[in-house]
Parts: sequence; C-alpha cells; structure tokens
Amino acid sequence: MAPAVVTNFGKTDVGISSEMVFPKPTIADHNKPRHQPTNGFRNPTAMDHLLTLAADPAVWAALVTLVAMEIVLGIDNLIFISILSNKLPEAQRARTQRIGIGLALFLRLALLGTVAWIARLTQPAFTLFDHAFSWRDMILISGGLFLVWKATKEIHHHVAPGEQAGAAGGVAAAMLTPVAAIGQILVLDIVFSIDSIVTAIGMTEHVAIMFIAVIAAVTVMLVAAGPLSRFIDRNPTIVMLALSFLVVIGMTLIAEGFGSHVPKGYIYAAMAFSAFVEGMNMLSRRAKAKRGQPEGGH
Repeated sequence: MAPAVVTNFGKTDVGISSEMVFPKPTIADHNKPRHQPTNGFRNPTAMDHLLTLAADPAVWAALVTLVAMEIVLGIDNLIFISILSNKLPEAQRARTQRIGIGLALFLRLALLGTVAWIARLTQPAFTLFDHAFSWRDMILISGGLFLVWKATKEIHHHVAPGEQAGAAGGVAAAMLTPVAAIGQILVLDIVFSIDSIVTAIGMTEHVAIMFIAVIAAVTVMLVAAGPLSRFIDRNPTIVMLALSFLVVIGMTLIAEGFGSHVPKGYIYAAMAFSAFVEGMNMLSRRAKAKRGQPEGGH
C-alpha cells in the first residue's frame, strides 16, 4: 500500500494562508474612514468650518456689511462719549474716552458670548395696554429717555448757562468727575451694545463674523474718538448739532421700544444733511472772518 501523501513538508495543512496575510475586506472595513487623525492636535471640524466660511463670498459680503452697520451704530455712542468727555479737564479726556470705548467693547463681546440670552430678550415679557413689551424694548425705552434727558439738559446749559450757576462758578458747574462721566457712558454703552448685538444677530448667524465686526467697529471708534472730540471742542456750534442728534437718536430708541420701527437710513441721511449744512455755514463764517466782513454783512 502506498504511503499517504503529506503536504506542507510533513505538516498538517494549518499553516499561514494568503487570506491570513491579506485578509479580505468586510462591510465594517468599508465603513471605516480612510484617514483617521493619530493625535488631537488638529480639530478637523472647527478648521473645516472656518475654511468654509473664508471661502464663501457671501460670508465676506455679510462681514463687510455688518462692519459698516456696526460703525454707523457706533457713531451714536461715540458722539455721546465725545460730548461728555469734553466736560472733563483736558488732561483726563483721552483716558476717559479710552475707558468708555473699552467698556463698550467688553460689553459687546460679553453679550456676544450670551447670544441665546440676547435672543430671549426679544421675547414678550409682559403686556401693557394691549401691547407686548420685551426686556429689549424696556432697555431701549429707558436708554432713549436717559439720552433725551441728558441731551436736553446739555442744550439748556448751552442756551442759558447763567441759570445754573453764577458767573464765577458757571464753568465749574459744567465740569464732571471722571467717575460720573464713566458711569453715564456705561449706561449708554449698555443700551447701544444691546441694540448693536441684536442688529448683528439679525444680519448673520455666524458668531465669528459678529466678533470680527464688533472688534473692527470698536477699533474705528477708538481711533476716531480723539479727533472727533477735538473737532467738537474747537467748533462750539457743532456741539448744538451733536446734541440735537442725540435727541433724535433718543426719540428713535423710544419709538423702537414701543414697536414703531424707524428706518435707520432716514435718520442718518437727515443727520448727514444737517452736518453738511453746518459745514457750509462754518466755511462761510471762516471766509467772512478772513475778509474782515461782519457776520451779518452782505
């Protein structure tokens, strides 16, 4: 009888097969990602989101629009800070302006970190005379009333300064302490910051764009605060125009609080036209002064 044939050099057929060296792919293998990060240094989700935003032209358009809108809204705040800081001694004006604008930046960034809370401020809180009021409405109404009161008081001081103090103490009575000025600036910073953030939320859903726009707008405010304050200080007639702007802005805030939307474009167009007319008057007065002609001459 012939001996049995023994394969694999006398060993039983339990050696390493090709399937064990190169296993066949299974369904589970196909579901696995081809490239898995080996460490936690890179977060693909966050990075991919930022790259997607940077590559989207619509996002850049929204950013430019929001920066412009935030700068325009910041003008109201800046006018108030400039007028109020001019009532301080000259050595303390720049520092007070920086503190006021710094508080505005801090409040805006802090409010951006609580976007959900800001969104809840627009929900109706109570009803009065068949009209639903939200906490944002109450903040706008309170801030508008404060702004109208403050601007009216300053206008009265410039029109009839003798009624508030004697001739010797008139200038001293107009002065503020830095703490009082910063306190009043803080009140309006809260109002304008909430209005600014609510506007930003309505224009875009990307928080990163909101942060960039707010920082850019406040940077412009910080750069423009000094020149604007000096311009107002050198041109007393501008003070009355700026105070009138504050009255209009305060009335607009009150109207917004009561649910009457006032298009900002109309307000700022009227303010720009008034500033243009006052600029023409300033040039006319300077031309007459150079010729030595009396103010009322022809």
